[in-house]
Amino acid sequence: MIRFFKFMTRVSGLVTAAGFALMTTTALAQNSIESVNVSGQQGGTTLLRVTLKNVPVAAPASFSVNNPPRIAFDFLETTNGSGKNVQEIGEGDVRRINIVQAGNRSRIVLETARPLSYDAKIEGNTILITLSGAASASASSAAPAQTFAQAQPGDSKHSLRDIDFRRGRAGEGRVVVDLSDKQVGIDLRTQGRSLIVDFLNTAVPKNLERRLDVVDFGTPVDTIETFTQGNNTRMVITPRGAWEHSAYQTDNRFILEVKKVADDANRLVQPGFVGEKLSLNFQNVEVRAVLQVIADFTGLNVITSDTVGGSLTLRLKDVPWDQALDIILQSKGLDMRKTGNVVWIAPRDELATREKLALEARAQISDLEPLRTESMQVNYQKAAEFQKLLSDPAQKILSKRGSAVVDVRTNTVFVQDTPSRLEEIRKLLKQIDIPVRQVMIESRIVEANDTFSRNLGARLGYNDAGGRGFSVPSSGTSTSGLIGGSLASTAAATGQSTTAPPFNESLFVNLPAQGLSGASPGVFSFLLFNDSRTKFLNLELSALQADGKGKIISSPRVITADKIEATIEQGTEIPYQQATSSGATAVSFRKATLSLKVKPQITPDDNVIMSLKVNKDSVGQNTLSGPSIDTKQVVTEVLVENGGTVVIGGIYTQDERSTTTKVPVLGDLPFMGFLFKNNQRVDDRRELLIFISPKVLKDGVSLR
Repeated sequence: MIRFFKFMTRVSGLVTAAGFALMTTTALAQNSIESVNVSGQQGGTTLLRVTLKNVPVAAPASFSVNNPPRIAFDFLETTNGSGKNVQEIGEGDVRRINIVQAGNRSRIVLETARPLSYDAKIEGNTILITLSGAASASASSAAPAQTFAQAQPGDSKHSLRDIDFRRGRAGEGRVVVDLSDKQVGIDLRTQGRSLIVDFLNTAVPKNLERRLDVVDFGTPVDTIETFTQGNNTRMVITPRGAWEHSAYQTDNRFILEVKKVADDANRLVQPGFVGEKLSLNFQNVEVRAVLQVIADFTGLNVITSDTVGGSLTLRLKDVPWDQALDIILQSKGLDMRKTGNVVWIAPRDELATREKLALEARAQISDLEPLRTESMQVNYQKAAEFQKLLSDPAQKILSKRGSAVVDVRTNTVFVQDTPSRLEEIRKLLKQIDIPVRQVMIESRIVEANDTFSRNLGARLGYNDAGGRGFSVPSSGTSTSGLIGGSLASTAAATGQSTTAPPFNESLFVNLPAQGLSGASPGVFSFLLFNDSRTKFLNLELSALQADGKGKIISSPRVITADKIEATIEQGTEIPYQQATSSGATAVSFRKATLSLKVKPQITPDDNVIMSLKVNKDSVGQNTLSGPSIDTKQVVTEVLVENGGTVVIGGIYTQDERSTTTKVPVLGDLPFMGFLFKNNQRVDDRRELLIFISPKVLKDGVSLR
């Protein structure tokens, strides 16, 4: 992991460029560094005396880095008035002192040979810095040092206050993060082509949890994405092209700069070399001597083959030591193999020959090594699948003498192979034989209805017992003295003695209200007749108004494993007759069901990708071929957060009709026109919504 404060390893190459045009801000600073002196060591300690122009208000803020060992002091409102940017010390534990000015702030960086504890105090206009042995826990806790790449023990919750992006004068992208306090632990590393910054034990407000597109700033940075990652806040910075980065923290502000690396063939420092910088100037010196110098500088144990010889001339200034070593090896056809802190250097052909012989010897040992048989219990998958993986011809994991058999009853695989291969197979089984994560998917299908209908109608008839009027008598029935119609129940009052003809036979207006949805209309009727009861006028007024509201909620739920399709369905199968090729008929079935078919995929950040098919079918109208099926179906693929809910579909329909049936001319008469017409009004609204809620099950399975 590359922590962001490793930018200090490049300080010596940047010091010369740091004093440049920023000298114009000298008038803005209130103080300046006059000199930095190092006194002799006494009792294993080193004393640094930083002389300022004026008495400082407070001791400078500071932090330390253990790898490589560095100590930095920040002087606010202070310029570099010493006239030096670099002071070579080269004695004791202090190797070099760098003074870098940026704006009205100056930083003193001490390059030390090993991690040291330190203390700083003010004496007049002088800052006294005392350096002693390896930093202890007590010393580090007493000093105002901040190791901002690590979280402090027992740390409390922190937060981000603001995130800003700016373009620097040289075209670099500058990410500025305001922290709630200066104790926030920060971890920075490179992952692929991106920079990952983790703010440990830190929360981010919702308004800052976003993705910033900063392409228009014209810097190497394309996007900045900030989001919550467990108890931490993660920032992913995506640059483009060749770039390098540096970062530092001042009080409650963390600053990360990303600058473009020019494609210069003569550039000594290329991306990929991160060693501490050194300068070498040799004329016709032996290669072995140069390798010894690098070994002394890095502290590595270097073993040089007897076949390494010759001499070279080189001049390198401020070059990472690993790049300098690579240049020397390439120029002399050498190569190296590193094991721990031991480096073996030899001609490239010699190393290749040795490795080839070692591999051949290992292969011969594998052919002669005795075989062992070991039983491996498979817990969460089928043993046959694991055995198939071991014996896959495309990439066989077993050796050419190895074999694997399966005991289906106990779900055990018996593997026979060399001990080294058995160890690799055990590691493989431990990685893949793990419980599959499960997901509960709940679907809510809500169907709401709001119906309204109104129907008004009338029936009007006239009957004349003397044979006049609109009466149409029934065959073989006398109409003398008859009332007729549905009011025949009045025969007892009128003296009717024979069967009355149906009311419909005497109608000349027949437009009654029709029953809707199984409801019968209300009827109001009356009868007018003369004194001799020979002439009758029949009138029926019918009316119906229906207003209904309904809601149907269906909630199918199913639990399935990751990447395994599951189906749940409930409903009926309707039989119908179907003609066969022979001309006979056969009974077939058609489904009218509520069903949910889903295939989930759990992402690394606990979101769920689902391929869904939801059906809400019902029985429709009967036809000659059988009953029809009213279908409502949604087929889609969605990404939903764990425990979240999403509406995957909705259908809204409105049926609004107004129908008038009337007798021409008569139906348009004022006041009396309602006797000659039928009015029907319908306003039906239906809405269907489908909700999906996935939940990743971790501790147990529950359908509550």
